[in-house]
Amino acid sequence: MSLDSLKSAVPDHAKDLKLNLGSVIGNSELPAQQLWGTVLATAIASRSPIVLRELAPEAKANLTPEAYRAAKSAAAVMAMNNVFYRTRHLLSDHEYGTLRAGLRMNVIGNPGVDKVDFELWSFAVSAINGCGMCLDSHEQVLRKAGVDREVIQEAFKIASVVEAVGVTLDAEAVLAEFE
Repeated sequence: MSLDSLKSAVPDHAKDLKLNLGSVIGNSELPAQQLWGTVLATAIASRSPIVLRELAPEAKANLTPEAYRAAKSAAAVMAMNNVFYRTRHLLSDHEYGTLRAGLRMNVIGNPGVDKVDFELWSFAVSAINGCGMCLDSHEQVLRKAGVDREVIQEAFKIASVVEAVGVTLDAEAVLAEFE
């Protein structure tokens, strides 16, 4: 179970994804904790059992137990927040934006790892889940903390490739039933 097995599973018609997977993960310049936390959080957000099965063990091997837990927490809390804030933003009645959310999200204040890393993982999950409000919010926090745009872009490149690989492999698993 590894990045290499996941790359091997990508079909020939999606060769670009295989190359991109090797590039955004295998050749990333992100520090190991930022990289593997982003990989784990986005693998969870992709909802692809195949991707998660292949990448989680490698993420676990490259993260401290605290960082592994925090990356899972980022995926969990953002699954909730992305739906809530995206819905609030999309509703034409802007009064919803004035109402108290009333949702617990304590992990954001105390994630157990460097706040920048947690924000980066939350940003990457938000990219997969398509919440513009959350993307803007996390990007602003990252930029205020001095994180370069190139680092932020690395996170959403990882998110885009992990998501695409998940979609492709899950589709291939279903399509194989017809062959």
